[in-house]
Amino acid sequence: MANTITFFRISVSIVLLFCPVFSPAFYVFYIAAGLSDMLDGFVARKTDTVSKLGARLDTIADFVFVVVCLIKLLPILSIPAWLYVWIGIIALIKAVNIVSGFAVQKRFAAVHSVMNKVTGALLFLLPLTIPAVPLKYSAVIVCTVATLAAIQEGHMIRTGGCPPPVEEGETI
Repeated sequence: MANTITFFRISVSIVLLFCPVFSPAFYVFYIAAGLSDMLDGFVARKTDTVSKLGARLDTIADFVFVVVCLIKLLPILSIPAWLYVWIGIIALIKAVNIVSGFAVQKRFAAVHSVMNKVTGALLFLLPLTIPAVPLKYSAVIVCTVATLAAIQEGHMIRTGGCPPPVEEGETI
């Protein structure tokens, strides 16, 4: 059931490609994708069906959703240069974290910290706020939290505060 919800998110994300940005249809599919992202993990945990396959599908679904959103939103947003620099710094920290995970733990170390979840929630809410709050203000909040989350993630990876990967059939 959880994987079906994840496949639904991938499908809804692709449908977003064909919706005008900030139209009612865009909002409906965008929110459906976001809710399904929260729901699939919940269902997997409640039904004891957490698996490596499900985790990988979730990552693929997240990637598809983010890429679609970037394709739709970047052309219409006026993003200041300082924001691109800040996003680049966050991406660099995350890249160092990935390399550190391989160096320290010999694996891809995904940290599902509260700060990373807050960052994800803020990123999800960002397109919903753009019509009402100028990006230059809302982006400062999102980037501040994302920076702190990335730094915390790196610390957790390097100090062993990251849980081991889920094995097939194992539950969290």
